[in-house]
Amino acid sequence: MTNPRPTRKFIKRPARRAPVRKRRLGWRGWLILSSVLLFFVLYACGAIARMVAPTSNTALTRFDAIIVLGNPADSDGNPTPELLARVTEGVHEYERGVASRLILTGGPAHNQFVEARVMARTAEAQGIPAAAIFIEPEARDTIENACFSERIMKAHGWRSAEVVSRASHLPRAAMIFKELPLEWRTHAAPLLEPESPAYQWGASAVEDLKAVRYLIWARWTEQCEP
Repeated sequence: MTNPRPTRKFIKRPARRAPVRKRRLGWRGWLILSSVLLFFVLYACGAIARMVAPTSNTALTRFDAIIVLGNPADSDGNPTPELLARVTEGVHEYERGVASRLILTGGPAHNQFVEARVMARTAEAQGIPAAAIFIEPEARDTIENACFSERIMKAHGWRSAEVVSRASHLPRAAMIFKELPLEWRTHAAPLLEPESPAYQWGASAVEDLKAVRYLIWARWTEQCEP
């Protein structure tokens, strides 16, 4: 009797996978990635600059003037809550004897209403005599607020000022005022109405971006003229 043939066992080998090719970034991808990284680096620089911005360059507690930085009026020409808060705090500082005059600065930057004139009406309604109010009606941004207010002070021989504005606005304002030949300090105006955390964060983020613009562009191109 013949021996049966041995059966062959077929082992199924796993199929070979095609090598996975790593996708390389094209020039557009690198451009987008670089732009995003640059944005975050610049944003961080703006945030840090605001964090380390000075609050004064003097130990004075009495000043020649109180400069109240402008903010848009509403569509009817009335003060918004923020504008009202700034003026009200300027009035309080005047009443505390910090200075004997107010410089209200702001032009028609966002609508047809001159911010300084709206502020002046508000200050007079709160009891400030017209003789103690000086209007700067042309400024359209914070740099011009500072430059044009300094011109008024120079014309009167005043050398020191307290600068009043929203707390988140003051660090950038300080960066600008430190370039001027004045003795100054900043003073925050308390909010008259509560704001949501999201709104406050947004206002701070906008100021970070504006600080970046000032540091890399406006500081060199929008300098005060003599």
